[in-house]
This record gives sequence, C-alpha cells and structure tokens, in this order.
Amino acid sequence: MVRREATAPLLANEDPRDSFDEDERALLAEEQKAKQQKPAPKPRNVIMMISDGFGPASQTYGRSYWQYQNNFTESALTSLDHILVGASRTRSSNSLVTDSAAGATAFSCAMKSYNAAIGVDPSGAPCGTVLEAAKEKDMLTGLVVTSRVTHATPAAFSAHVVHRDMEDLIAQQQIGDYELGRRVDLMLGGGRCFFLPNTTEGSCRTDNRNLIEESQEKHGWKDVLLNRRQFDEKLTNGKILGLPTMGLFHLGHMNFEIDRQPSEEPALHEMAQAALDSLKVHSTKADKGFFLMIEGSRIDMGAHNNDPVAHVHEILEYHRTIALVREFVANNPDTVMISTSDHETGGFTLGLQPDPHTYPDYLWRPEVIERASASTEILTKNLFLFQGKHRRAFVRDEILAKGLGIKDPTEEEIEFLADSEAEPGDILVFLGHAISRRANLGWTTIGHTGVDVNLYADAAEESVSGQQGVKTLRGNHENTDIGKFMTEYLDLDLAPITERLIK
Repeated sequence: MVRREATAPLLANEDPRDSFDEDERALLAEEQKAKQQKPAPKPRNVIMMISDGFGPASQTYGRSYWQYQNNFTESALTSLDHILVGASRTRSSNSLVTDSAAGATAFSCAMKSYNAAIGVDPSGAPCGTVLEAAKEKDMLTGLVVTSRVTHATPAAFSAHVVHRDMEDLIAQQQIGDYELGRRVDLMLGGGRCFFLPNTTEGSCRTDNRNLIEESQEKHGWKDVLLNRRQFDEKLTNGKILGLPTMGLFHLGHMNFEIDRQPSEEPALHEMAQAALDSLKVHSTKADKGFFLMIEGSRIDMGAHNNDPVAHVHEILEYHRTIALVREFVANNPDTVMISTSDHETGGFTLGLQPDPHTYPDYLWRPEVIERASASTEILTKNLFLFQGKHRRAFVRDEILAKGLGIKDPTEEEIEFLADSEAEPGDILVFLGHAISRRANLGWTTIGHTGVDVNLYADAAEESVSGQQGVKTLRGNHENTDIGKFMTEYLDLDLAPITERLIK
C-alpha cells in the first residue's frame, strides 16, 4: 500500500489523501467509466386531459347512451372506464363549489386559489405553472381545447390575471407578451375574437392590437391557422404541424360536436391527434419531452344549458379522444396521461321523479336523446332570429319536432316558446328541460356543484416510472395533488418561475 503520488492523474472518485494499491485504483477507474457510460434518462411526457364539468353521473350517462347506440350489453366499458384510479376533491380556496379558473389553477400551479383566479395565488400574485416550468426545462408545450383558448382552463396554464374575464390580457400573454416570453408551442381551439383588433368585425378586444400579426412578427409564431382548410393543408405533408403554431378555428367557442360542420371546424380528437403527432416528432428530434393539456371544454357548457343532447355528444367525443391518447401512451412508454374534471356541472341525475304523488318510473329513455339533431343553443338562436308570421308552427315543426325530436308538445310548451318576448336564456333552459323530462333525466342547477369527480390515469405496461405514477394517483385526492404529481413526474421546479413573475 502506498500514498498517492502527487504527479499521478487524479480519478473523479478518488481522494488524494487515500492510500491505495494498483488493483484498487483499477477498480476506481472502472467505476468511473461505468458512470460515464450510463445512459441519461429518457425525456418524459405528460398529457393532462380535463373534462370540464364532467361528473360521475355524466360518465354513467355517456356509457349508457354509447351502449344503447351500439347495441352493446351493460358490461361494455368505455375508453375511460378501463383507467379509473380514484377521485379528485374540487373545492377552491374560498368555496366548496369551485369555478373552472380556480379548478385549473389547482392543476397548473399545484395550489388552491379563489374562484375566478387565473394562474395567481389567493393574494392575486402570479404562480408559476407546470406548462411554464416545462418550457423552462426546454420541453415542448401544447394546449388543445374546444372553448376559446383564452377561456379559464387553458388560460390558467398559460397566463396570470386576477380575474378570468380579462381575456384581452390573457391572449397577449399566450402569444408571448409578458415576463417569460412565449411559453406555448402549440395552441388549438377557438377564441379568435380576442386576437383581432377592435376595428375588425367580430373582435372582442377593447383596443386595436392585432395579436395575430404580433404573434408572428414579434414572438416567432410560425403559423396561425384560422379554418379547417388551413388546418388540413398544414397536415398534408407527414401530418405534422410546424412549431410554434396557433389554430383559432372560431371567433368564440368552437361549436358543440352535434352542431359542428366537419368542413369548417376540426373535432377535438382530430386536434388532439395532430398535437400528439407533431409534439412527438419535434420532441424526438430534439431529444426533449413535452407537456400537453387537452380539454373537452364544452362538456361543461352543455351541462350549464341543462342540455342532455349537447352534453352527451361532447362526452362521446371526449371518449374518442381518450381512446387515441391511450393508444399513444401505450406506444410511448415514457408518457403518462391523467384525466379528470375541474368540477361537476348541472347537478345532473339519471332518474327523474317530478310528481311526488305518483310511483316513480325508474327508467331512462335513450331513444328520446337519439331523436334530437341539434343543441338547445342552436335552436334558441334560430328561434330568437325568427321573424316570420307563423311562429307557433315554427316552434312546433322546426324547433321541437325537427330539432329536438319532440312530436308530442304540450300547449303550454308551444305557448311559452311562441312568445316573442321570452328571454333567450329562459328559452335555452326550457328546451333542455323539455327533452330531459321525456328522457327521465334531471338537473338541479345551471351552475356547478361541489361533488368529487372521477380521476383516471394511464401509462404503458412496460413503463416502470409510469406505472408507479399511476399507482400514486389511486384513491381520493385534492385537486392540487394532480399538479404536484405532474411537477414531480417531469422533475419541474415551479418556484423560480413564480419568483421571475413576481419580480
């Protein structure tokens, strides 16, 4: 045994004060070589799916209607049923009943905040989000929704304002006009009106800023797609979108799935597929991971309208999207997907007993829903715009019979709807209740409720880290636990992002 010679090369794992012989030093060299050759961990991906306003009863409803439509037995399971792992508690910092802004902020910042808060804490100070931290780590990021992209859920991942109605400012931050610069690589949905100057027809802005031009001239956005044709054209070669790309396919929210014209707007599952394919190709080339948030936004809006027709078709489209995301996860072992809701909407029930003096009819009638061909939103608009002389006939034939499949209207129903002084909001809910009663479905509110919502998760069977992640999500969780899980799985640090935003 000899003392280390000062002139001998020092190994990385060797202390110069140590005594050693040549055999021991050879072992140290082998250890050092093994560490250097150890492959770096593969980049990880997280796909966060949010079914806005989708409670447990809505999943039962969607499954039952799907079984009916396809003549399946009651044992048939939807794409969601296979991956149920637990439940999420939805309250915000200031209420048992949350709104979408606080609900999404719980996911994005892993923090409870007040109703209407967008990416800010209970004091109104900005909080760093999972999306922003992922971008800081040089990952790719995406948002896919059917609402306005400036609406509460996508905004809470990509902007910081004290109230959700500040959509002018949200849009500015989403294109990159704020302290952190551009953080979103792919953003698909509706809400074009908040990106257009107020001198443009259809604009929702209060100023004359043209954010579409600014996004490309100042913040490096490669493409801004405004319609289905442009979307399809960009996907022609290899089905990959260049990054960064923004798709704003409607002035406001995209249409309900039952009303959507395929030649004009892509469906949620089509946008999700394009996003997955594009992010995979670009992230693989750069050896990066990605974070993608996909929202079935209008599930919630169908429930706000107490419209069982729009509601169920949004659920079925969400199921289609879940199926393709699960296929992606199965083929990409370093990917975890989570699906949950920010809250339940409508106090929806499968079963209705309106008359306490009669024995309840424990049935639901899916054929009633199947006969409808339009949402109550579209039918209300059509009725409001009707200027003809024969309003009662229009109500009976076009709105009720053709639109909702109701061929046995009562005199009271026709009389109410034929009243040209009736408020659109009242008509909207009236139509929803008219078809719900006939299907034996019930609603307790046109707002949100405070019930727990289902929590789903999936990872490839061979993915050890993914399966461990899914296991941690089992059971009943606070909504903030989902944000914490994503942060830990992607090894993100939100604190430095928060500090930069506050400065």
